[in-house]
Amino acid sequence: MKGEIAILSGVAIAVGMVQATAQSNAQSSLQVRVNRWLQLRNLSGQVAYVQQGSARKAQVGDLLKNIGDGVTTSQKSKAILSVDTGIGTIDVSENTKLWIQELSFAPDNGRITRLQVGQGQARLKVRPFTHKGSKLEILTPASLSGVRGTDFGVGVQPNGKTGLAVLSGAVQSAAQGKSQSVPGGFQNFTIPGEAPTPPVPITNNTNLEYQVERVIQGGNRKVRLIGKVDPVNTVLVNRVPQVTDRNGRFTTDLWNIPDSFVVQVIVTTPLGVEKSHLVTLRR
Repeated sequence: MKGEIAILSGVAIAVGMVQATAQSNAQSSLQVRVNRWLQLRNLSGQVAYVQQGSARKAQVGDLLKNIGDGVTTSQKSKAILSVDTGIGTIDVSENTKLWIQELSFAPDNGRITRLQVGQGQARLKVRPFTHKGSKLEILTPASLSGVRGTDFGVGVQPNGKTGLAVLSGAVQSAAQGKSQSVPGGFQNFTIPGEAPTPPVPITNNTNLEYQVERVIQGGNRKVRLIGKVDPVNTVLVNRVPQVTDRNGRFTTDLWNIPDSFVVQVIVTTPLGVEKSHLVTLRR
């Protein structure tokens, strides 16, 4: 169905990867005849181009062609990838790791593109495919998102928790034998090893609630920042990725800070909308 996404995890991901490998082998003759690639169309900051296990500074025009080829963005860095057929683009935010899982062909000559986002945030804008067999999928530690023409984003935390927001199209979010239909205008999240949460309307809420605790541990003083955001969002504290629980809460400890210290907390939605909060901490 056009505009529909399917999200799977756990055993379903493993089965899907085995099937993908088998399909890739079966279509090897087509892969020899037709080149497949993703291209770095734009970048800013420090972006690494990873190929055959080695990395170098990325350049506009670099092609990702083989399994394992990818990009890694550092702090304050971004990249935009285009798919070879011109069907869409992938916006890659800072602190993100993205690489190719598969580039192959369907029996009807449709193109199958599978990418993995190990951590960070990426947004995909993909037009409807002309071949029924065409697929563009994003694999994360918690889910597999299959795209046939939609605008959606994912945010992946260090522990694999994945937030999803669908601007247009639809998503079938499945994990642990259960599924949730996430239509355009809705969002949800999946924690590895758990079923996906029910969808709720997109809020693009980048608000931050927080409190500060002062702790003495082993004779040392520290300040503990306890924050809360929308559970689908990713959080950076002084550019360091954080892990939030199912309610969007996170905790980070800061040691040996001055009497007055300003912390930057960046809250980002799966669609890439972000807000920077400056929090003043005092010992």
